Amino acid sequence: MKFRGKMTEGGCIKQFINIVNTIARMSKTCVMRITKERIYFIISEGGLSLGNAPGLWAELDQGHFFNEYHMEGVSEENNEIFLELQPDKFSKVLSSLKVSQAARSLKIKLTRRHTPCLTLEADLPTLSIHARSVVHDVPVQLIPRRQWQMYSEPEMPDFGASIYLPPLRQLKHIVERMKSLSSHICVSANRSGKFIVSVTTDDVDVSTHFKHLSMPVWDSQDNGEAVDLEELHSATVDIKKFSLFLQGEQINPTKAICNIVSGHVIQMFLLHDDVTLQYFLPAAANV
Repeated sequence: MKFRGKMTEGGCIKQFINIVNTIARMSKTCVMRITKERIYFIISEGGLSLGNAPGLWAELDQGHFFNEYHMEGVSEENNEIFLELQPDKFSKVLSSLKVSQAARSLKIKLTRRHTPCLTLEADLPTLSIHARSVVHDVPVQLIPRRQWQMYSEPEMPDFGASIYLPPLRQLKHIVERMKSLSSHICVSANRSGKFIVSVTTDDVDVSTHFKHLSMPVWDSQDNGEAVDLEELHSATVDIKKFSLFLQGEQINPTKAICNIVSGHVIQMFLLHDDVTLQYFLPAAANV
């Protein structure tokens, strides 16, 4: 197995760092899947099967980020690489390299020291004529082929409502204030452009309503059946985990989508150029 890539565009390097930082806030471990066309970051923890923890599926088009890119998988038939790593260590190394501060390039390579590692090398600006390179290793674990099916792309749920979210920074500010009131938040939407976030306790009932939001069109949604456009579809989820998703605003998504399966799960997308983050948050039980 071989993998090496080099980024030289400052904007792409910064965007890559923001994605890693976002993932690091969501989980202690993640899986990095490397293919010819894309790099994936996957958080399962039961979430991708709609279990009791959030799941994340992030797709990065390698051609958007890397000026140089080469990989060889485990075989010609299975030309992929699956690695398990700790995203917070990945994030801390990127921060220590200061690659977001005008780095000339960032190289990432799969190496073997005492254990398999992702070796990160940054070429940093210097006042002298000599280049200054800083190198760090991030330990990883190779995932055997027999376990790859555990990290398959999640299926689209049969949602009741799908809506484009209001500006994430605005929504984040509202949710942060609600966090002091309750540990859970109810997320609701209908098919006429209404979106509501609310918290309810014995002492207080607070909600924020958004109206006339746009709605994406999905092929699977058009089944010819008559629907009540005003019917609200709701799911109550962990407010801290919902807030974690909103941290993704730092990647400056062009669109953010929320799909709701009433009482079961919310599925959210962040879309930006050649990056897609898909996040599942199951409904809380007995709330």
